[in-house]
Amino acid sequence: MRLALHWQILIALLLAVVMGTWSGEEGTILGVHWLAVYTFIGTLFLNALKMIVVPLVVSAIITGVSGIGSNGGFGRLGLKTISYYLFTSFIAVIIGLTMVNIIQPGVSDQPPPQLESQEHISEVIEGRSAGDAVDVFLRMIPTNVVEAAAEGQMLGLIFFSLLFGFFMTQIKGAAQETLQNFWQGVFDVMMLMTGLIMKFAPIGVFGLVASSVAKNGFAQFDNLALFFVTVVSALLIHFAVVMPMILRFIGGVKNPWLHYQAMLPALLTAFSTSSSSSTLPVTMNSLEHRAGVSNRVTSFVLPLGATINMDGTALYECVAAIFIAQLFGVPLDLSTQVLIVFIALTTSIGVAGIPSASLVAISIILVAVGLPAEAIGLLMVVDRLLDMMRTTVNVFSDSVGAAVIAKSEGEKHVLVSKIF
Repeated sequence: MRLALHWQILIALLLAVVMGTWSGEEGTILGVHWLAVYTFIGTLFLNALKMIVVPLVVSAIITGVSGIGSNGGFGRLGLKTISYYLFTSFIAVIIGLTMVNIIQPGVSDQPPPQLESQEHISEVIEGRSAGDAVDVFLRMIPTNVVEAAAEGQMLGLIFFSLLFGFFMTQIKGAAQETLQNFWQGVFDVMMLMTGLIMKFAPIGVFGLVASSVAKNGFAQFDNLALFFVTVVSALLIHFAVVMPMILRFIGGVKNPWLHYQAMLPALLTAFSTSSSSSTLPVTMNSLEHRAGVSNRVTSFVLPLGATINMDGTALYECVAAIFIAQLFGVPLDLSTQVLIVFIALTTSIGVAGIPSASLVAISIILVAVGLPAEAIGLLMVVDRLLDMMRTTVNVFSDSVGAAVIAKSEGEKHVLVSKIF
């Protein structure tokens, strides 16, 4: 009997930890470093996932939007999706804000870290913060959609695809039918390619995790331990308390645990890759074939969510900024913390779905409140593992949104039983 995909991935994760710890960075086999082998396997898998992301996202959104628009449901489904994303991201940031103020991981009797540009840093770069935040929205409309595709600027691609799919419904006759058939064909092919790549997911996950363990080991977090605990606790509250409550009381799902089971392959892939964009094919597959959500909903909600719905990222940005302020002894009044919440929400929208991309957004927040941007270097000690965790929360929130919206659209087969 063949093991289910999520069990294969879980075994690969455990084996990766063992092998990475055993081999370290210096271990060799036949004169070749084990680390090079792990890196090769992991990179090959990531490249395969990234290869299909752009055509999959574009075709999924265009076919999804055109199908919804032709039935008059675009406005309704779009409003539900955006409302859900704003709601859950705001809750995530508030959870992070509450936890970091209660635990206060940066408060210490020790002197603050010494940085080269610590003095007068806010005077030098204060004017950049507004422009950097506005740039998030400027990227939404690409000047060259082909260049945006080549550079992986997903926000611009999604905006273009939304417009293209919507206006496909405004033309009539053979032209519309030809376009609809073309994009549906592209989407069907991409899903078949996704299925092939996912057969090798356990091997790819092994390479990614083994490489990380071999290079970083299990170094102590020193003074960042409490920060680590704060972020993990906040993410866990959002993941294990808020999300099932949304499924139960808003989505009407009688047993939210079924959704955790259905999404296990996607969650493990998100944890190992730290990339919501790379995990998107797995998320779509899990929702459609394991949770019973229709392609009509997943093809609209998930690609959009993979770029603009970053609950874990927004939470982390907020906690990180306030932690650094505490570390440097900078008092933050209510208005400043509200500013941090707002910037965390807006910058999380434009954060690329790739590992550690949120560090760029954190720099915007630090600059906005007059803190040294170089302090980001302090976070790198623990960022990798936290990145894996917040990406998992991002992906799970997207999937919960799809399930809740599908239920609100009257779909009867969503999480009604263990169908996988």
